[in-house]
Amino acid sequence: MHWTGAIILLIFAALVAAIMLTLLHLTKLGKLVHEGIPDRSRRRMFLAAVSFFITFLGVRLLVTAITHHIGPFGWVMVGGRHIHHLVWGIFLLLAVGYAWTAEWGNGTTTISLFCSRLFAILYGVGAALTLDEFALWLNLQANDYWTSQGRESIDAVILFGALLAVGAWGAPLFTALRSKGRQAS
Repeated sequence: MHWTGAIILLIFAALVAAIMLTLLHLTKLGKLVHEGIPDRSRRRMFLAAVSFFITFLGVRLLVTAITHHIGPFGWVMVGGRHIHHLVWGIFLLLAVGYAWTAEWGNGTTTISLFCSRLFAILYGVGAALTLDEFALWLNLQANDYWTSQGRESIDAVILFGALLAVGAWGAPLFTALRSKGRQAS
């Protein structure tokens, strides 16, 4: 059993979540996001969008390292079978969906707000892990990743990422950033 890739993905997802949550709580960026995106659901979309793009880039770098034998990285193998990273993404999406269905993270307590942000970040991570292998959904060919059919994964990532970005960075954020820029001048 070769778990290097899974461990790296787990560490990567934890780092993305920890760094984003730390930036939101300990820097001016958190205040800017809160002021620029006053609606709580839009802030969750913002977190999901940022974690989605970061994870997509990170996974592409990891897969490149694995396919070019750079570093100690390797595929997740269980019983001689390659476990694709979309499986981990599906598990994350199921966990977040369950948590949101149970309405965890919808309150106003400190722990509820933390859970709300954490679930949004994990949603973006899970969506990126899943959509990065979108071509595999359609073709069921493990070798499509770097072929012209693999382009379908990139298209799916761009389409979903654009949807998240529009929801998160719509007019309220750009209006707030514009007014902050004018105040600074």
